[in-house]
Amino acid sequence: MSITGSCFCGAVTYLVGERLIDARACHCSRCRKAFSGASSAYAVVQGNSHSWTSGERTLKHYKSDSGWELVFCSECGSTLAGVFEGTVHGVTLGTLNEDPNLKIERHLYVGSKASWDHIGGSAPQYSEGAID
Repeated sequence: MSITGSCFCGAVTYLVGERLIDARACHCSRCRKAFSGASSAYAVVQGNSHSWTSGERTLKHYKSDSGWELVFCSECGSTLAGVFEGTVHGVTLGTLNEDPNLKIERHLYVGSKASWDHIGGSAPQYSEGAID
């Protein structure tokens, strides 16, 4: 199953050739800043099944001290993917063009979530990270 995604302005598009897995939301303060919201919401890309299909020159990368990179559109600012050691690890669920047919499986770092954040649903919540 393949799925496509794009940024808000449409300048950047991508394709994931394998089914996305392990959808999660991270509520840590860093993700709140990086994703301008209550949490990040993303799913893991299997293997090397992610490819940029247009607008790759428009992409900007921000690499954190931990070695993780965020990839975003320099035109509209949409955060599109997380990269680790040069490989796309996950894509943000909000940038998908089709229904990925998955649900958030776990909430991470809820011990540091914002006081105004309300987490609904039945997915497990972990005070910090979850054991894989």
